[in-house]
Amino acid sequence: MPPEAHATGQDVRVADAPPAASVCLEVMRKRADFLRAARAKRSGQPGFLLQARARDDTDAPRVGYTCSKKIGNAVARNRAKRRLREVARLVLGAEAKQGWDYVLVGRPNETITRSFDQLVADLKRAVAKVHT
Repeated sequence: MPPEAHATGQDVRVADAPPAASVCLEVMRKRADFLRAARAKRSGQPGFLLQARARDDTDAPRVGYTCSKKIGNAVARNRAKRRLREVARLVLGAEAKQGWDYVLVGRPNETITRSFDQLVADLKRAVAKVHT
């Protein structure tokens, strides 16, 4: 942060932040939900795999993240999941449909090394493909 930002107490990074998400995403935590999503629609992208399914209710959309040990050690898996969470916040916050579950599955080497803009574009393409 520039020194003048510290002096005024302003955070310069806030100005670059995207607008707030229009939909509140719930996080999936139960294994059964992940298994149901794995049997549903899929969209493979270079940076990750998106699994999505329509539920029987019209509750808020839910999102889950998974990265296997093929990604790497715990540090690498956590980095991949952090990137997937941020991509989901930016894209699914605006494009997720009510009553849907989305699971983002990290890919070895690609989820961590792919540029963030490419990951965002991948998720936009994947969501469009799943909803058609």
